[in-house]
Amino acid sequence: MSADTRAITVGIDGSRSSLDAAEWAAREAQRRRLPLRLLHAGTEPAVPGDVFDIDDMDDIDDIDDIDVPAGRTRAALDRAAIELSYAHPALDIIARRTATPAVPALLAAAVEAETLVLGSRGRTGSAGFPVGSVALGVAARADRPVVLVRAGELPEDERVPVVDGSPPSTAPYLPVVLGLDPDASADDLIGYAFDTAAVRSAPLHVVHPWTLPTSTLRPWRHRFPGTTVREHRVDGDPGPRLLEASARAGLLVVGRRTGQGPGRAARSLIRHADCPVAVVPHD
Repeated sequence: MSADTRAITVGIDGSRSSLDAAEWAAREAQRRRLPLRLLHAGTEPAVPGDVFDIDDMDDIDDIDDIDVPAGRTRAALDRAAIELSYAHPALDIIARRTATPAVPALLAAAVEAETLVLGSRGRTGSAGFPVGSVALGVAARADRPVVLVRAGELPEDERVPVVDGSPPSTAPYLPVVLGLDPDASADDLIGYAFDTAAVRSAPLHVVHPWTLPTSTLRPWRHRFPGTTVREHRVDGDPGPRLLEASARAGLLVVGRRTGQGPGRAARSLIRHADCPVAVVPHD
């Protein structure tokens, strides 16, 4: 992938969860100094009227003063682009609509994305991804990392709680948690976790069953000397430990083998984790 195609791409379907995912994606794009791409897939009919030029945001003092045709304002993709441009004026944002069905459109977009971001249902009732959902289907087949963000996710949720009255945006980031199978050749998975922790200046907590060979993490520790790494060895199933760790994490990173969907343990974490989950394909 050439450098000029790298971007954070997020799927927009008008749901609250997809809008919260878009806000998460905007923050990730800013952290990585990448453009943000918004994608609405499906056959929703276009609404007549001129598309608002998001480059004009510098001339607007209040988003409620924007003169946009009512139908366009209500359109999910346009509204998301306007709101994100207002909240993140320095961010390069491109919004695109396609009639291609959601799963193939998102899989195609993932090929040219640094990361693909999708929303899930909120933390109520049977919170998580229903089996067969677009989000889980894409996460099982995408060629690039897919981050799944729950509805209700807030910027302060990825940072250490503030107790002294200082702005939440100045607080350190919570740890990135990596679930690692010692038997897997998972350089893409490990590299993603280390890079994400480094971008946030966050510690990296590695949870793995049994004993992890020292050679597994050594080259990554050398490549990211500023990242604090803590290993947590679990005798048996690491799932409960990872689920517990997600309550105090900014991001949970799990892997799946290329050409296969997430295993049963990863699917359980996707459904029940208390933080966004990154699903990373690896050999």
